[in-house]
Amino acid sequence: MRLTPQRMAIFDYLEGNKSHPSADDIYRAVAKKFPTISLATIYNTLSALERRGKLLKLTIDPSKARYDPNTCPHHHLICNLCKTIADVDTRYRLTLPDTDFEVTGSHVEFYGTCPKCGSGSRNTEN
Repeated sequence: MRLTPQRMAIFDYLEGNKSHPSADDIYRAVAKKFPTISLATIYNTLSALERRGKLLKLTIDPSKARYDPNTCPHHHLICNLCKTIADVDTRYRLTLPDTDFEVTGSHVEFYGTCPKCGSGSRNTEN
C-alpha cells in the first residue's frame, strides 16, 4: 500500500479512535485537511486495512458499516437510539452444545440505551 498524505491522514484519524466511525465520518474529518480527497480513496483504504487485519469492519448498524481500529478480541455496547458503539473488553465464557463445529472466534453485541439518550427518559416514580 502506497503511503500517500491522504492515506496517512486516514491512519491518523483511525489511530486510537474509539468512536467506531463510518466511512462518511472519516471522509468528513479527513476532507478538512485534504478537500480534494474522494470517498473512493476512503473506501479503498479501509478495504485494504481490513484485508491486512489492521481494521475491523462492523456491520452492527444495517444502514452503514462502521470501522474499529481495535483488532483485539472485544465486544460492543450499541445504543438503540443514537447508534453509539462502545467497546466492552470483558471476556465472557459461553458453553456451546456439543458439535463438530470448529469455533474460531466470537463477538457479543449488547443493545440498550446509552447514558446520554437515557438521561431524563427513565420513569422515576415508585
